[in-house]
Amino acid sequence: MFIFNIAHPFTLLLVLVATVLLIFLAQELKKSYIVAMPLFAFLILLITHVVQLVTLTEEYADNSQTLCYCLAIDFVFILVTFFAYLWVDDMEAKKLGKKSIDNSLDWFWKNV
Repeated sequence: MFIFNIAHPFTLLLVLVATVLLIFLAQELKKSYIVAMPLFAFLILLITHVVQLVTLTEEYADNSQTLCYCLAIDFVFILVTFFAYLWVDDMEAKKLGKKSIDNSLDWFWKNV
């Protein structure tokens, strides 16, 4: 069974660097769809890891711990990219003079 092991330190480092660079690019260009791409990628990865964990056969039972680590890391990346998406969306809305999708976190952005 092939598992995209995001819990492996080298893979985790590469994914982290790519995510940070995409967030920085989105912040510089003020385009929220750039941050939405890794967010959707992490959501698809989360769904893939959940399906693999649910359909895990007895012969691959030793992979369950790895899949649980991958799920935890997926949740962390989803949280980070979601907040980055909201942040860049707020910046994009201010740049274009539009109302952003959700203004309920204005108190948070003022402190950042």
